[in-house]
This record gives sequence, structure tokens and C-alpha cells, in this order.
Amino acid sequence: MSTIYSVSKFICFSVPSSNFPKYSTPSSSVSLKSAPFGLVHSSRRLSNPVFSKSSEAEELPAAPEDEWLKRLPDKKKPLYSHSLPCIEAWLRSLGFFQSREDRAVWLIEKPEWHAQLSLDVTDLYVRYLKTGPGNLEKDMERRFSYALSREDIENAVLGGP
Repeated sequence: MSTIYSVSKFICFSVPSSNFPKYSTPSSSVSLKSAPFGLVHSSRRLSNPVFSKSSEAEELPAAPEDEWLKRLPDKKKPLYSHSLPCIEAWLRSLGFFQSREDRAVWLIEKPEWHAQLSLDVTDLYVRYLKTGPGNLEKDMERRFSYALSREDIENAVLGGP
């Protein structure tokens, strides 16, 4: 019998491993039970982050990131044509750092503003935070379709509130 767990913004399905077939590849036998199965991002609401780059940021070696930056499709291509590792490398190159609490949330601190970017299932959301520098009266949120080009999204997001 399957069990459904709901945790914060995610719904996780736990299915007994006996329900999954084993597949053979030339080099090994692979079971689908080890795959990240059933993880669905179910909320579009962005949380209010606490900025602390030293505790929030996850530092990764530069070499693998450089490799993903080299694989980026043309900047005029829609964001949906980019792989997730390429998108993550691109965000890091722009100055974003990934939240440890929610791997789909990225934070950036600019001298003029602070923002939180969320990679949702259908759209990319950016919330410019009133708690950062600048004179925002309230948080301002924008939504961008993955059908927009990487260049257009970058210009819009880095343009600020």
C-alpha cells in the first residue's frame, strides 16, 4: 500500500520498492526505487527568506559549473530548452545562491535590492523584497514563462523592481 506524505511545499509519494521492476543496462542493474520519484512542487507562494549567504549558500566546485555554463543553449532560446544543471549554473553566474531549505528557491543580494527567485513547475517567479535596500513599500512579485528566452528573463530580473 502507498503512503502519501505532505511536507511544506512538496508532496512525496512513498511506494514499496517491490512495485518497481528492475532494468538491466550493459554495465549494471538499475532499480527505479532509487530514482527521485513522485516529488511534485505544489505551491507557487514564495516564502519570506532570511538572507544569510554564509548559512544559505551551498558552495560547489567551479569546474563542474563551468562545464554546465559551456553547455548553455543560445541566450535567445526559450528557458524550457535549457537543462536544470545549465539553469542552475546560469543563476550562479548571475550572483544567485541556492536556498538549503528549498532547492527550487534562489536568492540574490544586489546593492539596490534583494530578491528571491523560485523555479516552479510552469513558471519562474521573482519576488523583490521590501526588507532589502531600496524603498519598496511591499514585496513585489513577477512571473515569467519558461517560454521566454534566457536573455529576456535575465534582463527583466536583473532590471530590478
